Amino acid sequence: MLDYFAIFTRGGALLWTLQFTTLRHNPLEAINALVRDCLLEERSSDAAFTYAPKAGAAQTLKWTFHNGLNLVFVAVYQKSLSLMYVDELLSVVKDAFLSQYNSGDVDHSNFKQTFDKLLSDCEARADKIKRGDLLSKRPPASERASSTAATPARQAPVMPTPRGKDSSKNVANPESGDEGGLAKDKPAILPLDGASGSPAGDSDDADAGAGAFNVSKLKGALSRGARGRQPPPAKKKEGTPPAAETRKKENRNWGALGGSRRGGTVSAEELDRSDMAHCDEAVNSPALAVGGEVSRMDADDAEDNVDDFDEEQLGKSAVAAATSGNAASSGVLGSFLGRLALRVTGSSSLTEEDLAPALDDMKKRLMERNVAEGIAAAVCASVGESLKGQKLASFTGVGALARKAFEEALSGILLKRQVDVLLDIKKAQERGKPYVVVFCGVNGVGKSTNLAKIAYWLGQHGIKVTIAACDTFRAGAVEQLKTHCTRLQVPLYERGYEKDPAKVAFEAVKQAERDGRDVVLVDTAGRMQDNEPLMRALSNLISVNEPNLVLFVGEALVGNDAVDQLTKFNRALLDLSPAAGQGSSRRRGIDGIVLTKFDTIDDKVGAAVSMVYSSGAPVMFVGCGQTYVDLKKLNVKSVVKSLLK
Repeated sequence: MLDYFAIFTRGGALLWTLQFTTLRHNPLEAINALVRDCLLEERSSDAAFTYAPKAGAAQTLKWTFHNGLNLVFVAVYQKSLSLMYVDELLSVVKDAFLSQYNSGDVDHSNFKQTFDKLLSDCEARADKIKRGDLLSKRPPASERASSTAATPARQAPVMPTPRGKDSSKNVANPESGDEGGLAKDKPAILPLDGASGSPAGDSDDADAGAGAFNVSKLKGALSRGARGRQPPPAKKKEGTPPAAETRKKENRNWGALGGSRRGGTVSAEELDRSDMAHCDEAVNSPALAVGGEVSRMDADDAEDNVDDFDEEQLGKSAVAAATSGNAASSGVLGSFLGRLALRVTGSSSLTEEDLAPALDDMKKRLMERNVAEGIAAAVCASVGESLKGQKLASFTGVGALARKAFEEALSGILLKRQVDVLLDIKKAQERGKPYVVVFCGVNGVGKSTNLAKIAYWLGQHGIKVTIAACDTFRAGAVEQLKTHCTRLQVPLYERGYEKDPAKVAFEAVKQAERDGRDVVLVDTAGRMQDNEPLMRALSNLISVNEPNLVLFVGEALVGNDAVDQLTKFNRALLDLSPAAGQGSSRRRGIDGIVLTKFDTIDDKVGAAVSMVYSSGAPVMFVGCGQTYVDLKKLNVKSVVKSLLK
């Protein structure tokens, strides 16, 4: 049976509720969880939502909308139950409530009698279906036996007619008893002639040799048929210059600062880096020295001022594109409106049939922008739910309606939760503890580089930073951080290679606390999400040191793989944690995302949507260049426009 039923508006006004049983928790907690974790995150296309209260059994919530009046109907019942009538109940209750609903009414207590009748009818129909009264009855055994006997035997498949032969000679005629085709009592296999692949001899020879089958001839014929005849050699055109001679590649010798020169040799003294003279020379080089530029995290970027869509012009262009049959020429949102124009022109409201073709096209175009397939489908389904039933005064007005729906869906995903790092650092300073940040991710995504950018940004705010070299596996990882720390004038805590990363991080935090440092940035080794031993080591490092922030560093270049990486990283950190058996309070997952190489993707910005949607963690930093100042906040408005333009 049901636990709870509620009707409320999208604005949060509760219109009517009915509770069927006593619960150990407030029933509105399940409704608030549905709004917070499902509806606001554009997951309204899901079939159901599960709520696990602190006390009591888990509950399942199902819902339906009326977009014209912005009403939400929710049914709550125990997850262990299988109620077949909930979907039907939501539909009939919505129709009955709308028939007597006025926007100015605040008292709907008289709806209880109608609801009780609808509930009893739905339960009665579900009971009949469960007993099988409404299902088609199976025929008696005698009828099934007679029908089986009356079924004609399945005929043997007809062999294809060989090329170059008359089809009339190869088909048996059972009425005339013609023996010119396949014999009834002989195998339906004809020996093949080794030269041409056609039946060997005439029909008499075929009947005589039908019982024997030469496999070697069949293999030879098939191999010759697969090879076919060799094409004639192409004639060389007159006046064609002779082909250039292939030259061998010269050896490349790398210079001290990453340049290269062809030919020559490099002496052992030039390659020796043990005295760090070359490192000092590179650090003090004018081309590489750190200047006093302000990080783009704090600078006003011109991209922040993004022009809004012109709804009326967008609607008119979509109508023109749909009329001319070139709906794809007006961008992603314009294409969506163009396909919609072909179906809703002259109609008063949008239906599911009107929206389906346009949403399918929109899904493909979001995938072209690097949005993962499943997430693109979920976003389009959520937008379809919000547009269904909306009344249109004219088609040009649907431009603003569709733009608003997609902007709200995408912005709601990207703006789910924000973290103020500087404020959290100040709170940690008041407690006298360093603020610890752990960077993790797969190999080669730019963890060390973006860690240095964040250290540069924090230094500009007067925050004292210490970097911990916990990548004790990759050759050159410690030296890379030494170079960054020398240029940034930041202390580095390192213990070389082949050490326990968790112990190195623990010692670095203790050293930073003794030195009065404000922040400890922990660099870890790159690892694939499916490598369980390395993921267990990372989970152990996080469990031992209990960092304030765990950042996942991912590339903006990936599409579907972003969801796989982030989901498996988050799941591994939770499942492989040593504190997994001690309760969920000490288990840590991903807290935020650093999106790198954002300057290389043009308008394919969908990885940001995929990562945030799959993990629930916000994008906190965006790497957009090769210098220390090239670190930005995610411009949500710019990302949404890039996805829809």
